[in-house]
Amino acid sequence: MFYNGAMALDRDLSVAVANALASRAGPRSWAAWEMLAATGVRALRVLNESGLFSSVLLTEANPSAYRVLEANVARFGPERARALLRNARSPPPDAPFDFIDLDPYGSPAPFVSSCFDSARIPSVLAVTATDLRVLAGADPTACERRYGARPLRGRLAPEGGLRILLGWLARQARSRGVGLRPLLAYVGGHYLRAYVELFDEAADRDFFVSTVDPRDFTGPSIGGTTPVGPLWTSALVDPAFVDLLEVPRSAARPREAARLLELLQGEARVEAMFFFEANELAREEALASPPRVDEMIRRLSERGWPTARTHVRAGGFRTTAPRAEVAKVAREVAEPASRTRPEAG
Repeated sequence: MFYNGAMALDRDLSVAVANALASRAGPRSWAAWEMLAATGVRALRVLNESGLFSSVLLTEANPSAYRVLEANVARFGPERARALLRNARSPPPDAPFDFIDLDPYGSPAPFVSSCFDSARIPSVLAVTATDLRVLAGADPTACERRYGARPLRGRLAPEGGLRILLGWLARQARSRGVGLRPLLAYVGGHYLRAYVELFDEAADRDFFVSTVDPRDFTGPSIGGTTPVGPLWTSALVDPAFVDLLEVPRSAARPREAARLLELLQGEARVEAMFFFEANELAREEALASPPRVDEMIRRLSERGWPTARTHVRAGGFRTTAPRAEVAKVAREVAEPASRTRPEAG
């Protein structure tokens, strides 16, 4: 599904999340379902390395992949892991589960009903979407049909797609009388991944899903004049949970995992939708050169606006400061550079 490096990093993060969940849950062991297991590499690695799962059911509908899956699962014993050749569009007899991983090729939409119908409350769902062309606005008609949302276009579109995915999941949960909150949701290049917690809706009636009107939005310019969404408007991560994440000792990509966790943990302190970029600020404000990102972060933070780099795009930064304040600081940061530039002629 992903190139090898991205797959390895994604599995490293899966182990880190499972370790954090185990740390938070204490002695409780979880029953898990890997809905579209393929050869079972992710779920079996988590089972082997995290201590979170008491048992894992791995289902796969492709007979060729299932033969490999069956051989891999046999190494763990039937009391710990079990493979079934079956379609994941209906709940298996082992339901309900404490943890469900839905990682399709393309959209999770065809499997989401089975996913929710198989989840114990409370539980955790891990949902991947690789239909980034749809969620990030290249095919807006398909996005509206599949997710009931109008997507963003351009540089902010991947985060917009992640927020549409979260908003869609939250609406699916609410239609079932269940609440949803993200523990960790991130953009992984050409895929989106969200770990969300389901809970009894009566415990928390906040619902952070709505459309966003570009004409009223005070954050980074999202372009156009037509409302986008509905999408998730609150935090992408739970700061307390993200603080528990550590690079697994067995990580295949330890440096990349450490850098990603560093960015996510810094970003967790900044509850703001979308991010600014120095190049875009220079273009919008007609600056002679882009302002230095580290200096932007320093000055905005000193003025009381939580600000940090974002994992979504290199060179981007997230801040609670409104666009007007960010533009003002950008002009201040860029001004000394423009004064020292030699005059033409």
